[in-house]
Amino acid sequence: MPIALLFPGQGTQKEAMGEPWRDTPSWELTRDISEVTGEDLPELLLRTPGDRLRRTDLAQLAVFTVSVIAHAEAVRRDALGGRPVACAGHSLGEYAALVAAGALTVPAAAALVAARGRAMRRAAEAKEGAMGVLVAAPLAEVTALTGRMRADGCEVWVANVNAPGQTVVSGSVEGIDRLAGEAPSIGAKLIRLQVGGAFHSPYMAPAADALRAALKDTAFAPAHLPVVANVDAGAHAGDCDWPALGTRQLTSPVLWEQSVRTLVGPLGCRRLVELGPGRTLAGLVRRISPDTEVVSLDGPGALD
Repeated sequence: MPIALLFPGQGTQKEAMGEPWRDTPSWELTRDISEVTGEDLPELLLRTPGDRLRRTDLAQLAVFTVSVIAHAEAVRRDALGGRPVACAGHSLGEYAALVAAGALTVPAAAALVAARGRAMRRAAEAKEGAMGVLVAAPLAEVTALTGRMRADGCEVWVANVNAPGQTVVSGSVEGIDRLAGEAPSIGAKLIRLQVGGAFHSPYMAPAADALRAALKDTAFAPAHLPVVANVDAGAHAGDCDWPALGTRQLTSPVLWEQSVRTLVGPLGCRRLVELGPGRTLAGLVRRISPDTEVVSLDGPGALD
């Protein structure tokens, strides 16, 4: 059965998230990632308080590490339930997807994740922003509303197209506050997200500039499994410009709904396997493509 591997993004971190994996052989990846990034990953994954783990750079490293451990352990145990033909990751998760696809080594991807997290944190500290999720409104109406608000001088943008009726918006604190008041006009409700900045918006332009250099200096494999990119929902193998795609990702919407449709449509995936902390992506897949089998391998017990 052709399957796709999915990897979650920032926001799925939680205190002691590494505990279920610490006795598996794949836990040794924490040593490699610690060496490359200068962070103590066992400390981060086992003993760091939840409030500190929300810090953008630490959250991204934590989620990435658990995701690559879950993938390595699933492969070791032959627990994927099919032949992977493509990978995809939500925002940060794209880096774990690139590892699973054979495009990047774990150390190379970890170095990029560390650089990305630091750059995003600095950009957010330099320019305060906010995010929220609009529920129950069609994308077209969200796009039209944010467009009207920008025309009125309000800085708000679509940041994630997650699933039908779930669109994340990003922008200034004032813009998100105003959008909360405007949401009922399109039959929606805005739920504020506890994040450190206006991600996937023009507010992240300084971070994109900083990440570009790290991406340019990274060796990507010339051939690998297709990875469906966030920025265009297209399947990209080795004949693409990942540095350009990774740079654009920071200031562009995450086209997750369209990415899933690419996986189950043109790529023919019949089973989607979520690897890493939580089950967020499985829930979105069920809203996007209810007839597609989806499982979450979020702990060693799920691999048996």
